[in-house]
Amino acid sequence: MTDPLPIVLAGCGPVGRAYADLVTERGRQHGLDLRVVAVRGRDRQRESGEWEPLTDLPALLERTGARVFAQAVPSDGGERAAREALQALRAGAHVVTATKSHLLTHWSELAAAADAAGRSVRISGATGAAMPAGDLARSVLRGFDVPEVSGCVNGTATFVLDRLADGAALEEAVADAQRAGIAEADPGNDLSGADAATKFRLISALLWGWDPATTRVEAESIATPLPAVPAGHRLRQVARAVRDEPGSVRVVLSPEPEASPLGALRGPEKAVRYDCGDAGEITVSGGRSSPRGAALAMIKDTLGAVLEATTGFR
Repeated sequence: MTDPLPIVLAGCGPVGRAYADLVTERGRQHGLDLRVVAVRGRDRQRESGEWEPLTDLPALLERTGARVFAQAVPSDGGERAAREALQALRAGAHVVTATKSHLLTHWSELAAAADAAGRSVRISGATGAAMPAGDLARSVLRGFDVPEVSGCVNGTATFVLDRLADGAALEEAVADAQRAGIAEADPGNDLSGADAATKFRLISALLWGWDPATTRVEAESIATPLPAVPAGHRLRQVARAVRDEPGSVRVVLSPEPEASPLGALRGPEKAVRYDCGDAGEITVSGGRSSPRGAALAMIKDTLGAVLEATTGFR
């Protein structure tokens, strides 16, 4: 077993709790002594058993010797997520995040800070949770010619569209998704295509270096009446980005053949399909939409951060 590897965790919701519960056990499987030494909430933190007022993050990182700053906070938290991620990088910690908001607005600044510090920013939890879409985009497909990427990256959308195809009303389909723990209390971002567009803004940034802050989005909402669907097809919410149309992400409702990777999805499953030119199509699919799935993606990223000598976005 190696020396302890301290982690400061921001976020004590379902994803943060799942991460804290699993990270030490999963670290031991790889010979690492990963330890969450402090947890930061909205206005309080716990470092030695008791919840106390928040302290300065750089001072906390220095005091604990944290090697990783893990973020599992909501994406509606304003500037704090960006500020703390930048502080962590400048203090010499890797950043592992499932939070999307600051990746969309501060990508270039985070990339520069990571490169300057020789640290990485790992975002699997923000691009597909347990499905390793981001890993393919950034490293596995390095050297491939990838002119286009498309996919179904919102489990709620797939679930709701299938229930609508079975004859359910939209309100009933959404309620079923919420009861199953798939949909948020407010599913607006899922149904509008905004969540899928966000994930594809990040995937296209990993693939082609686009800045998510300037990427344009066109999105078609899930609303009745739905478009007609040919026999043997399933309607899917499909996000798409094309290398030769830089800075543009589209989300459309598209009939997909039932035997295709996107048409074959069921329930909250997701898939991303990479057109790799002469190498053909490469698709990654599966990955449950759940706090545990997002937490496991963060654990994978934590292991990568401490085991791999890489910098920048991963």
